[in-house]
Amino acid sequence: MKNLEETLNEKVTSNSFLGGGSIADSQKIRTSSGKEYFVKSYSQSKSNILKNEVNGLIEIQKSKSIRTPQIIYYDDNILILEFIKSGRKNKNFSELFGIQLTEMHRLKSDKFGFNENNYIGSNHQINLPLYSNWTDFYWENRLLYQFKLAEKHGYVNSDFRKLFNQFESVYRNIIEGTEEEPSLIHGDLWGGNYLVDESGNPVLIDPAVYYGHREAELGMTILFGGFDSEFYSSYNEAYPLFDGWKERLDIYKLYHVMNHLNLFGTGYLNQTLSIIKSYL
Repeated sequence: MKNLEETLNEKVTSNSFLGGGSIADSQKIRTSSGKEYFVKSYSQSKSNILKNEVNGLIEIQKSKSIRTPQIIYYDDNILILEFIKSGRKNKNFSELFGIQLTEMHRLKSDKFGFNENNYIGSNHQINLPLYSNWTDFYWENRLLYQFKLAEKHGYVNSDFRKLFNQFESVYRNIIEGTEEEPSLIHGDLWGGNYLVDESGNPVLIDPAVYYGHREAELGMTILFGGFDSEFYSSYNEAYPLFDGWKERLDIYKLYHVMNHLNLFGTGYLNQTLSIIKSYL
């Protein structure tokens, strides 16, 4: 606590540990002035992971679209953010969330990727080199990278390799024709990475940002649920997607399922193979 007190120039009067993260230690602290902060640290060294998170929050803030926690302080070991008091969802929460996400996606770049590699969970997310073509970027820096990582972990047998090779032969036909400008995406948008603030509005946390295809963002949202039909309809009304987008979401969910395979083991292997087979 001494280092926290020196950083904040205030005495810490209480702290409570929070759940929800699989790789980080999180707590809420209160200081003598009554201010509350969210504090995150990692028990195992993860080079640049806190810096990457800060840079992701800053990038989202550039879009002036959706609330993120205010950054108070960070270094290699600790991140201090504004503590977001939770509330109940407004009546129009899902509609607002969908619209605000489209506004974030309207922040564009001329290349796919980001100015640094970052993390997706505790695995590296490869954003460099930058690509002019989404189809190539997504294959090389997302799917093929995860496949090679699965090989390294011993999860790839001959059947998996055969299916993945077959999938490569049809992949481009599925993706090509849906190209658009690179959009800023959160990158890890599931139900655990947004909050409801005291006013009942959405707040984004724990980004894994890069400039990518908007459909890739929505592909992650379907992995664990937490987003209702009004969210998708309001999004599509405000910023229409290409026809057939729902049929392509699994190809983008695949990246995250493979990442979970590499993070948590073979419990995600059947889901990985099932998605691949569905496109063959």
